[in-house]
Amino acid sequence: MRTDRRIEGLLRELAPQTLGILVRRHRQFAACEDAVQEAMLAAALQWPQEGTPDNPLSWLVTVAERRFTDEWRSMTARQRREASVAALDAAGSAPVADHDDTLKLLFLCCHPSLSAPSQLALTLRAVGGLTTAEIANAFLVPEATMAQRISRAKQTIRDAGLAFGLPPASERDDRLRVVMQVLYLAFNEGYLTTSGPEPRRADLTAEAIRLARLLHRLLPDTGEVAGLLALMLLTDARRAARALPDGMLVPLAEQQRDLWNAAEIEEGIALLSGTLGRLPIGPYQVQAAIAAVHDEAPSADETDWPQILALYDVLDVVSPGPVVTLNRAVAVAMVDGPLAGLALLGTLDGDERMTHTHRVEAVRGHLLELAGDAVAARESYQRAARMTASVAEQRYLALQAAKLA
Repeated sequence: MRTDRRIEGLLRELAPQTLGILVRRHRQFAACEDAVQEAMLAAALQWPQEGTPDNPLSWLVTVAERRFTDEWRSMTARQRREASVAALDAAGSAPVADHDDTLKLLFLCCHPSLSAPSQLALTLRAVGGLTTAEIANAFLVPEATMAQRISRAKQTIRDAGLAFGLPPASERDDRLRVVMQVLYLAFNEGYLTTSGPEPRRADLTAEAIRLARLLHRLLPDTGEVAGLLALMLLTDARRAARALPDGMLVPLAEQQRDLWNAAEIEEGIALLSGTLGRLPIGPYQVQAAIAAVHDEAPSADETDWPQILALYDVLDVVSPGPVVTLNRAVAVAMVDGPLAGLALLGTLDGDERMTHTHRVEAVRGHLLELAGDAVAARESYQRAARMTASVAEQRYLALQAAKLA
């Protein structure tokens, strides 16, 4: 079983490299991706029995090239087939390049012409190496639906003739922000699922962290990439304490801190320390700094809320938005009192961007409870429970309301 897990990890690491090599050679994303998936399946079946080859990447590229060639032969007209196959055979015999095309693949999967759900699905499939069924299961949609989403994304890439390569310098920062947003979206969905009975998906958070590590390895001097990885690690460090065995969520202030992952906290703080003051600051670094303050506090009562509020003030300048205001309202309440927090929270009542989320009412309930208004707090908790599709959050919010009855 241990060998199988090792092989699975190796295949996920090599999947984007293999796909990158094929796409660079043939420029046909959909056909190359199908060929790589078949090569991965062949490896998963053969390597546990026959052993891992000396050069597993070359093995995968060779098998994927054969699958691509076979498919091309079956789809190409006879008049074009001989020349095409000759070219493919020449490409297949070329040595595997020693450089990694994964960054180019990430940029392609997160191209702005694709919808956000398509970017996420394609990234997890092509770069993460997850199967369509695994991705569908993570987002609680039928496998056929997810297959269609991925198929449409590949069709868009083909029809638009999107180039496989790094974007021009003028576009690189914007495209990188999309890549990081996609990875963080995957992490958040795993850390607290937005719908369904399971409160978290550890496999999805682990995959998001793995891809963030990969991105950091490819771009070691980009502060926001390091900040993103640090934020994921510092947040994931609390995973074991976030829920009881029955799935009931545990708020941060009540978590058993000796269950927190000290190694992840140490790594996250080290990453953050290597960027702050040395590289341009951005929202992921500031959020990671906030998470670090929480993680370093020995207890909830010893949390340095003035420092957290100061960091939210910075975040409000660097990346203003309703979610920042929502979280800042909690920090204001902890520093200046719940009424001050409620006043700031009230500025979001007319913001249409927050009408789809239960979080405003959940935070309002918490602050009203701190202010001693049990009746209003209970009503807010109940409204929040009705608004969320997450069973775990519904249970937690209903419990909070019941305690105030």
